[in-house]
Amino acid sequence: MTAGAVDLREGDLDGFFRVPFEIYPRDSPYVTPMRADLERYLDPARNPLMRDDGGRLTFFTAWRDGRPVGRLTAHTHPSSNVRHATKRCQFGYFDCEDSVETARLLFDAAEAFARAEGCDELVGAFNLTAMQQAGVLTEGFENQPYTDMVWGAPHLPRLLEACGYRPVFPMSTFEFDVGTKTADALLGDKQRTVLADPDWTWKPISRSAFKARFEEARQCLNDGFSDNPMFVPLTSAEFDFQAGEMMWIVDPRIACVAHYRGEPAGVVICIPDLNPFQKATRGRIGPMTLVHFVRERLRRRRAVIIFYSVKRSLHGQGLNGAMLHQVIKALFAGGYRQCGVTWIADENTASLRQMEKLGARRLQRLNLFRKDLQ
Repeated sequence: MTAGAVDLREGDLDGFFRVPFEIYPRDSPYVTPMRADLERYLDPARNPLMRDDGGRLTFFTAWRDGRPVGRLTAHTHPSSNVRHATKRCQFGYFDCEDSVETARLLFDAAEAFARAEGCDELVGAFNLTAMQQAGVLTEGFENQPYTDMVWGAPHLPRLLEACGYRPVFPMSTFEFDVGTKTADALLGDKQRTVLADPDWTWKPISRSAFKARFEEARQCLNDGFSDNPMFVPLTSAEFDFQAGEMMWIVDPRIACVAHYRGEPAGVVICIPDLNPFQKATRGRIGPMTLVHFVRERLRRRRAVIIFYSVKRSLHGQGLNGAMLHQVIKALFAGGYRQCGVTWIADENTASLRQMEKLGARRLQRLNLFRKDLQ
């Protein structure tokens, strides 16, 4: 890259939003978040991670010849550092032209922020919370991501390594074909026992019961993921900030909370894949937004499992497989034909076994990238 000098700006939301449109081809798999969502994620007064937890956040853009050509966030997560005894600063939303100079400018700024906050490492990508998109894409660049999956250019891992970052915590996303055979592949004796037992009931996540069901989903998530690496239990405000918008897009046929003797026991959050809609709008609300929404809704054949979780006291009873069986049957009845699954860590052998039973294909490989700042 031999064009003009590159300079840095801090807190420029318009430039931050523009970067992927400036550096990636229009037909790339990249899908932007809606601009209004990005604005509230980056607003410390609205994002409960900063507002309530005392986290600190900043974001940078790199400019060359009057164009924004790179971007990066840096933030602290105090609850995570206390829970895991770390002094970690996190980066996110790393998109950059293929230039080590530009990448170094962004990461030098993020590392200075991290040191000023008393941190001794910088790790990412975390797009601001553990429940949001995580990781940097390292394989599967040709595949179209589902909602809540990342996409980044193939040169990004190389730029990170040139800036001193090393890959850690490998993860994968998956995709499987929806059908009755897929659903039945999950059934063994334990799963059939759950499905035949009247003590287990299935509660759809409808709009009328959305608030109650999502509070139950939060309880199941916090309990079931409690022992997972890096996990931090979500407060009601944090969960609502991230998931509340799902009320307008949820398909009550394909997401459910499982109750055992009247108490929430497990959850599968599965939603229609919104990426075709977001790609069509280019992340902005405008006169054609409703047209795009209706058109993509009529065409939709893809859904995505955002997460599934079972309370720890009920592990080993076959509930995970029974819930996924119910959801996949509902997906097929609803006309969906492919389903994505957001990231699963390589060390999560139980979830990887579920993917094997489903005959799922690996869609992407991802890593976190880490640099010691001491």
